[in-house]
Amino acid sequence: MARVNHRSGFVSIVGRPNSGKSTLLNAIVGEKVVITSSKPQTTRHVVRGMVNRPDAQVVLVDTPGLHKPRTLLGQRLNDEVRGTLAEVDVVAVTLPADEKVGPGDRFISGEAAAVRRVPKVAVVTKADLVGPEQMTAHLLRVQQLAADLGFEWAEIVPVSARSGYQVGLLVDLLAGMLPEGPALYPSDEVTDEPLSLRVGELVREAALEGVHDELPHSIAVVVDEIEARQDRPPDRPLTDVRVTVFVERDSQKAIVIGQGGSRLRSVGAAARAQIEPLVGTPVYLDLRVKVAKDWQRDPKQLRRLGF
Repeated sequence: MARVNHRSGFVSIVGRPNSGKSTLLNAIVGEKVVITSSKPQTTRHVVRGMVNRPDAQVVLVDTPGLHKPRTLLGQRLNDEVRGTLAEVDVVAVTLPADEKVGPGDRFISGEAAAVRRVPKVAVVTKADLVGPEQMTAHLLRVQQLAADLGFEWAEIVPVSARSGYQVGLLVDLLAGMLPEGPALYPSDEVTDEPLSLRVGELVREAALEGVHDELPHSIAVVVDEIEARQDRPPDRPLTDVRVTVFVERDSQKAIVIGQGGSRLRSVGAAARAQIEPLVGTPVYLDLRVKVAKDWQRDPKQLRRLGF
């Protein structure tokens, strides 16, 4: 039964790459639901995180950053974002306070403006990185951006996901814009992501650290198996997790593995530390690295890798 005055719905978080979307979602949910990285275009699929309150369930939809695509993968990610925009109750556009409003922000805000009869909220992220004068000037530019595109922001909210500044206020405002209705997901869930996908993303996040140039875009991860080890005593469970990391060239494979396998061991240790709390047992993580030549441009390989 729906509670009286209970609200529920979907809020799409959109923005250009590296504008703080995923960090913001994790801060609002209060748990790591989406991987984060300093590398642009870290998010590769739509991720939903739930905020459950007595008066509302806010389903936050993190999306890949809209960008000028250079590959078939990039085109498909952009299509996924646009498809999400058409199905939500509120659109939240992230505009980092420490960077000028640029062509990318204008393009994404224009995409949001094209979604009719849906409130648009400007979320000015990374508020902790600027002073009051810079923030004031940035807020005016954000307001002018909407005016130039022929619409008005329902709200303009500066936040800091890292310090928590005004995160609660943002959730209150978003919840108030949702339609009345019952919860859409069980109240004890924070995401509908399957375990295998969350595990694969944690491995990819670990693999992204310390790599440069085009390699971050060339890394894809597939979880082959998550299975409890048989014949273990009840007080000493162990879960076997087998994962394949794909790259596009042999030279990239060598980088991911590192000299004598040193880098791959570091990736495994970092990923395992985050996978074990998800699985609830110690984990034996088996990582393999394979080459899938030019997979970002190959429709058949994209399908095999889940895109």
